[in-house]
Amino acid sequence: MNLANWLNSEAFTVVGQHIKWSDMIGNIIGLIALALGWRRSIWTWPAQLLSGVILLVAFASAHLSGSAGKQLVVIVVALWGWWSWNRGRQQAQDGSIAVRFATWRERGVLIGAAALGTLAVGGLFTAVPSLSWDPWPDAYIFVGTVVAMYAQARGMVEFWFAWLLVDLVGVPLNFANGFAFSGFVYVIYGALVLWGMRDWWLRSRTPALKGATA
Repeated sequence: MNLANWLNSEAFTVVGQHIKWSDMIGNIIGLIALALGWRRSIWTWPAQLLSGVILLVAFASAHLSGSAGKQLVVIVVALWGWWSWNRGRQQAQDGSIAVRFATWRERGVLIGAAALGTLAVGGLFTAVPSLSWDPWPDAYIFVGTVVAMYAQARGMVEFWFAWLLVDLVGVPLNFANGFAFSGFVYVIYGALVLWGMRDWWLRSRTPALKGATA
């Protein structure tokens, strides 16, 4: 049995749900990556890269093109984010990653890109049914992940909001398509997202508060 076949084999069954090794391992690493992102650790990017590779194998075997494509984007953006954060650490005096709220213009660009991207990808999946079993939710998750990771790489607090919106669709979609562990993990993601959102929110306000009291 090669590595790909082993990753797609069943690890165990819980509450009638069949858990695959790839689904479980990839999402556990994904959780670690999210926690590292909350801590503003540069190691969040190699962890996301590894998670993306493993989940790519899982979703490609299930013919979920949107979710598989999402992992390709995760891999590419993780490489870019790793480079971007490493450059930021080299430029910052204390070696930390600065976080901030996006400007209204940047928010408009993010929302517009998410809407247009979802329409374009969802239209493609609908026109070519073999690409996805669930074209519109799959497209929403694909595009939402791109937007979230881009915002994270730029140190925008809004990245947490984007992940939360992705989670709202990701949980039912993963359960419906047999990726129960992904569904369970998305619930945990939701809790970590709320926690990380609060931390980044407070950190983004710290410089302004210091300036107000100076």
